[in-house]
Amino acid sequence: MGERGGGSGTDGGTRGDVYGELAAVGPYGVRPGHALITLVEPHPGQEYAYNRWYEDDHYYAGAMAMPWMYAGRRWVATRDLQLLRHPEESAVARPVTAGCYLSTYWITEGRYTDHMRWTVGINKRLNRDSRVHRARTHVFTAFQDHEATVYRDGAAGPRDFHALDHPYRGLVLEVVDAGGPGRRAELLEWLVARRLPKALAGSPAAMVLVFRPTPLPGDRMTYVPQVEGVDTRLTLLWFLECDPRDCWPERFAPAAGALAEPVAASGLGRVELVAPFVPTVPGTDRYVDQLR
Repeated sequence: MGERGGGSGTDGGTRGDVYGELAAVGPYGVRPGHALITLVEPHPGQEYAYNRWYEDDHYYAGAMAMPWMYAGRRWVATRDLQLLRHPEESAVARPVTAGCYLSTYWITEGRYTDHMRWTVGINKRLNRDSRVHRARTHVFTAFQDHEATVYRDGAAGPRDFHALDHPYRGLVLEVVDAGGPGRRAELLEWLVARRLPKALAGSPAAMVLVFRPTPLPGDRMTYVPQVEGVDTRLTLLWFLECDPRDCWPERFAPAAGALAEPVAASGLGRVELVAPFVPTVPGTDRYVDQLR
C-alpha cells in the first residue's frame, strides 16, 4: 500500500487562513523575474554526504517548497569540465576550478521581497534543526534580477520560464564585469543587441538569460558571503542542447574567440568566468565519483 499524507484537515498552528489572503493579491505571472544562482564546493571527503543532503532535503526544504520559487535544477561540473573553465585568474572562482555544483532557481517576477522573507526565516529554522550541511564553501551565491533573454530561434522553441524544466543537456555559466558601475547598462545593451545574437546564431545554445546580482540581506546566514560586484556584474546562463564537451572547442574555449575577446575589444568590461556544467540526475549520486 502506498504512503499517504497524514494531514488532519486543520492548519496545525501554521496560520493557514493567511495563505488564502496572500494568494489573492500581488503578482503571479510565470516570468522568471528573479533567480537564485548558487555555485558551491563541498569540502574534500564530503562529496557524497553533501550530495545526499542536497538531493534528499535541501533542494526541497531549502528551495522548492518556498513560496514563489517555481522552478529549479541542479548542475554538476566533473573534473574534466572544471578544467575547461577560463580565465585562469578569475575574480569569481579562486581557483577557477572551485565550485563543482551549481543550482539555479526561478522566482516569480515581483515576488523577490516576499520570497526573501521566507527564505531567511526557513534557513534560520533549518540551521537550528541541524538540517544544514556545513562542510561546503559558497563560491558564487546570489539572488539576481532578470535583465534580458536572448533566443537563438526567436519565437520558436521553449521560453525562458521553461528553461529549468526542459531537458537541456548542458549549461554554461558566464560572469562578466563592467569596467565600472556606470558602464553596466551600456555593457548589457551591447551584449543583448550585438554579442549574444551573433554568438547564438547556428549554435547549440537555445537561449541565454542575463541577470544582475542583488545584495544579500543583512540577516542572511553567516556562512554565505555577501555578494560582490552588485554594481558592475552580469551573470549569463547559456542553455545547451548538447553536452558542453561536444561544442566547447569551437564555441566556448578561449581559442574560439567568441566570448572573452569581443567583450575585451568592446572596452566595456571583462569576462571573469566561463564554466560548463551538465544536469545532475535527481535522487542519485551520479557524477560524485568524478569530481576530483
